[in-house]
Amino acid sequence: MTRQLLVSLQAGLHLDLQAFMPELILCGTIVLLLFIRLFSRFDRKHLGSVALVFTLYALLVSCNQWAHTEGYDPRLTTLKPLNIFSGLLVFDNFSIFLKIFLLTFTALIILLCLITGIPDREDSADFFCLLLGATVGMSIMASANHLLMVFIGIEMASLPSYALAGFLKGRRQSSEASLKYVVYGGGAAGIMLYGISLLAGKFGTAYLPDLLHFMAMPPLDPMVLLGTLFILIGIGFKLAAVPFHFWCPDVFEGASAEVAAFLSVASKGAALALLARITLGLGGLSAADASALAWKNVAPYLVPALAFFAALTTTFGNLAAYRQTNLKRLLAYSTIAHAGFMMMGLATLTRDGAGAVLFYLIVYLFMNLGAFAIVAYLRNLTGSEDLASFRGLIHRSPVLVITLGIFLLSLLGIPPLGGFTAKFGIFKELYSGANHYAGLGSSMPGGSAVSVSLYALLVIGGLNTVVSLFYYVKVLKVMILEKSIEEVEGRPVESIGVPFLARSYVSLLAAVVIYLGLFWDPLAKASYNVGVSNFEPTPTHDAVLAAKGGRH
Repeated sequence: MTRQLLVSLQAGLHLDLQAFMPELILCGTIVLLLFIRLFSRFDRKHLGSVALVFTLYALLVSCNQWAHTEGYDPRLTTLKPLNIFSGLLVFDNFSIFLKIFLLTFTALIILLCLITGIPDREDSADFFCLLLGATVGMSIMASANHLLMVFIGIEMASLPSYALAGFLKGRRQSSEASLKYVVYGGGAAGIMLYGISLLAGKFGTAYLPDLLHFMAMPPLDPMVLLGTLFILIGIGFKLAAVPFHFWCPDVFEGASAEVAAFLSVASKGAALALLARITLGLGGLSAADASALAWKNVAPYLVPALAFFAALTTTFGNLAAYRQTNLKRLLAYSTIAHAGFMMMGLATLTRDGAGAVLFYLIVYLFMNLGAFAIVAYLRNLTGSEDLASFRGLIHRSPVLVITLGIFLLSLLGIPPLGGFTAKFGIFKELYSGANHYAGLGSSMPGGSAVSVSLYALLVIGGLNTVVSLFYYVKVLKVMILEKSIEEVEGRPVESIGVPFLARSYVSLLAAVVIYLGLFWDPLAKASYNVGVSNFEPTPTHDAVLAAKGGRH
């Protein structure tokens, strides 16, 4: 009996390690980078190329998992969720999709760092160890199936980010940004851990599907609400959702543009993945089956709450961005606003709403990374990141201004760019969700209030798109229409020599943004087909017994 159990555990471990292979590759790369630094011959070598090669290898493994995992059915584009490591993590097509997203973005960030020269050779190993470590933590966040792993994933993503924010040595602003990040992050971690202890103590388990099953059963317990709120505070910190956004503008301004780009996209993707698992799991099941007790019990409270914070986050981000004169602070508030737009998709608690968020994330990756890349190039070429320093930039570097215009107009949502299709998808799902809840009528108490919340959120989203027009266009106005300092003083305007690799990098990102605005269907189908059924709670045998009164 003992031998059979051991064989079973060994076989299970083998499958678990196969599913966890992309993260293992990143962990091995971290060890390799630290080991290489032990040899004086390689101490001064830039190790970004090593990090890039192994990140691409991990990305290749993830793509192979997406296409060839046992149980994957190309006709349905769905994978039955598989619990790994005794249920601590879940392996499903949603987690694989997020891993591909995170690894693609990490590879692009490493390439950007190689082009811009940050970090330098001496610090490259430390920098990329932190970057890959944060990526592993975010991947765990996207796969977490247990509250312990939720906390570990968020902390594994946060701790390296604190060091990355203060990586620019000799800059007081960078050190101050890192310290603020640590203080806010430590407070959010403590609150979240307390919420985990409340829920685990209340139900006697921290297994996420069981918890979601219990939490959705009436009546709603105040302790459960408090514990859930505290956990969502921790996720809101990573998402930079209002009112947990205070760290974001200061950290982005103090950190290098490369690090700010990483935090603006990767942390949003991981936090949204975790938020989706919790909120859609609490909803019980997809909108196609609105008769479930969990759905009726939770949706009337959860949808308006998500809608409120999504509207608050988007509105505040857009209004605060208008007065910014530093490009990184402006993009920081823009990041907050876009986090609100993505929360709108999750507020519908529907399969297609989550698919719209995944598509938005992919488009956001390219347009936001491109904007931060241009800020990094301008910093290297001019030594400034203030908007006033870039007056009349069109005469000195038309390539950078044109590509920045593509990225900013895409962030605004102007057709035919990718940002338009992404926002249109969110608005379409808000409208469909509102109609669906309105159609439920008396079969779902509070359905009309939920419908009104989504209709109001749709209007607020449209108004915020108009508001964002002013600060995005303001940047282009300064760079294109205003006279440069040289022109004002009567001196000849000298062009800025942008390296070929830098021009190629931003041009490629701009081409992807345009492509996704014209030919969005393949990626949109892949995003929408990532089965939200993965979020539905699949309670264990103990949970079923407890629901029937067999365990308390």
